[in-house]
Amino acid sequence: MPKLSRRLLLGSAIALPFMSSAALAADKILASVPGLSFPFFVHMMNAFKAEIQKQGYEAIESDGQVSSPKQTADVEAAIAQGVKGIVISPNEVDAMAPALKEAVEAGIPVVTVDRRVPSVEGILAHVGADNVKGGEAQGKLILKLFPEGATIVNLQGQSGASPAIDRNKGLHNVLDPVKDKYKIVFEQTAGFARDKGLAVTEAALSALSEPPKVIVAANDDMALGAVEAVKGRGLSGIAIIGFDALPEALAQVRDGGMTATIEQFPGKQSSLGVQTLVNFLKNGTKPAEKILLLTPEAVTKDNLNIAERLGEVK
Repeated sequence: MPKLSRRLLLGSAIALPFMSSAALAADKILASVPGLSFPFFVHMMNAFKAEIQKQGYEAIESDGQVSSPKQTADVEAAIAQGVKGIVISPNEVDAMAPALKEAVEAGIPVVTVDRRVPSVEGILAHVGADNVKGGEAQGKLILKLFPEGATIVNLQGQSGASPAIDRNKGLHNVLDPVKDKYKIVFEQTAGFARDKGLAVTEAALSALSEPPKVIVAANDDMALGAVEAVKGRGLSGIAIIGFDALPEALAQVRDGGMTATIEQFPGKQSSLGVQTLVNFLKNGTKPAEKILLLTPEAVTKDNLNIAERLGEVK
């Protein structure tokens, strides 16, 4: 068993309750997500657990509670208890690096999913979506929908989270070269949260002299908050574009409340992440490519059938 770090000794009171004494068994895999308060990560966790069980292992579930110290404590407790491997979507790129480095140094293979931590050498693999291309898909859709130009409110994601950084980069890759016609008139983080998406959209609508043509959000929770804000003001005709293809967002796209969302196939990401880890655990097989990125696609009313979670739409 690896030597306990001082941080583990301090944080174990937080982390240990999510593991039973049976977690000391040799066939456990830690599955960790930033926060189960987000529907996206609930779906990811369910996919993790299903694939881990399918592969003959038992999952230890870690809810990071949108707290890097909490997720760090969970990872360190798992290291101390001797898990076979870790699949994780890190809460923050930089803040989670020390804990993942500790796991690697303890000889525990780590696969990151959705959110990458490139500063840590020795991570077995990363499986995710190409979030830059996802942001570009949002931008290209804006150009297609508004060939004469548009004013845009941009709801950015959680500061420090790699998907938020990359999606914003992709959006700007498309819009910045044509900013004379496509103007971002309000841009602010809303932390990937619906209530903040609502509040920031309300602030934007209050600050602007006229409603924007487009509200683009780095995830569906923020976009759904924007839908509430727009409805609350009795406005119509604003294109609202989200990201994640949550069932509720897909229903809004179907019914006209949202224009589009971006499908990044999180269930497939999660399954591939577990498969990559288990191939190494069972066979010592390292992936041919350390970074596997799926290409996100824009989902509109015309192609709802490509959505991974369409069957969950009510």
